[in-house]
Amino acid sequence: MSGAYNTTTAGPHDNSRREEARPEEAGRDQSGRAPGRPVVLQVLPALVTGGAERGAIDVAAALHQAGGTPLVASSGGPMARELERWRIPHFTLPLDSKNPLTLWRNVDRLSRLIREHKVDIVHARSRAPAWSAYGAARRTGVPFMTTFHAPYNFSGKSKLFYNSVMARGDRVIAISEFIRDHILANYRIDPDRIRVIHRGIDSNSFAPDRVSPERVIQLARAWRLPDGHQVIMLPGRLTRWKGQTVLIDALARLGRKDVCCLMVGSDQGRAGYRQELEEQVRRLGLEGVVRLVDHCNDMAAAYMLADVVVSASSDPEAFGRVIVEAQAMGRPVIVTNHGAVRETVVAGETAWVVPPNDADALAEALGEALALDADQRAVLGERAMAYVNSRFTRDRMCRDTLAVYGELMAERAATGGATGGAAAGAGPGAGSGGPRQA
Repeated sequence: MSGAYNTTTAGPHDNSRREEARPEEAGRDQSGRAPGRPVVLQVLPALVTGGAERGAIDVAAALHQAGGTPLVASSGGPMARELERWRIPHFTLPLDSKNPLTLWRNVDRLSRLIREHKVDIVHARSRAPAWSAYGAARRTGVPFMTTFHAPYNFSGKSKLFYNSVMARGDRVIAISEFIRDHILANYRIDPDRIRVIHRGIDSNSFAPDRVSPERVIQLARAWRLPDGHQVIMLPGRLTRWKGQTVLIDALARLGRKDVCCLMVGSDQGRAGYRQELEEQVRRLGLEGVVRLVDHCNDMAAAYMLADVVVSASSDPEAFGRVIVEAQAMGRPVIVTNHGAVRETVVAGETAWVVPPNDADALAEALGEALALDADQRAVLGERAMAYVNSRFTRDRMCRDTLAVYGELMAERAATGGATGGAAAGAGPGAGSGGPRQA
């Protein structure tokens, strides 16, 4: 495998363009960097789908608009087209691989990229590519930071060590207070290096007045929704921990045939689990109630069809984007009581909160939510929209992330270009980002 990389970017991104984006010489540090307009390389496995991918693209676009130079490296995917629209360089590297030899070779590839493009900050968003990014950043002497997107599981010291790269950044972004607590409980890290920045949604897209009736009608027809039925929706890929089986049990306890439950999400190859759900539906006599409708490309319109949106996750959600989106659309929501729920909803005011894996409690909450009259729904919806729009917007997420870039650039300027952080210069296994138990 060669050490070359490919770029999918249209248009020039040469040194002259960078100078146009960063014209001022005054205020540069001893390395020639302009603190307000950094070159930031974000590194992640692929650009297929997901919160890490969405966040990377949103932040890259915001940095571009702010006059900085964003770069993205991944193994590629359909979301790379969004970077092309912004004329943001994307470098195709085998960063989705966990093969140790490939990880090591990626250190060389990323190091060359950092030097060639005069990268100021390396920002990693997933574990395998983070190890390569960490090595390249330390080799080239530039700041390294991470975004901790999930409470990564571990059953032993080796997996804990593998996860620990996400806590080795000169700054570590936690996407919720729940994730911050997880990091501090499991990894040796100075709390002052952690910044909590909640994920943000596009408030221009997820707003009831931005969704045309035609879009809603088109989706209702595609899903062949029955007239006069209230709609219960569980968005999320078909995987056991998302709680689809619990919701089906709750629907059986609810005992109503005048509702339609839509489970919106791809099985991503989990055909066996899909078959299990279909069998559970048949066994409980819910064939006319539950529908598995696969992935939806217009979730804003989908939420407008829902009378109540459910997140029945059995494992803690690191953030819970679906529930934030649903509240932004003014929908009643029901969530399970763990993870970041305490941050993303207000129990009893914007949402019903029930214990995980409790079909009886979920059925009771469904009954209450479906019984709301129009005035009650309006009050709840306004309250939920105000809560989300004051805390969880894409603009706020991007602004706060760019502020972290600014912190690292200011520290770099103050130290004459030397990389910062307690783990600076440390090899794997050293530094304050290592596992607490190790």
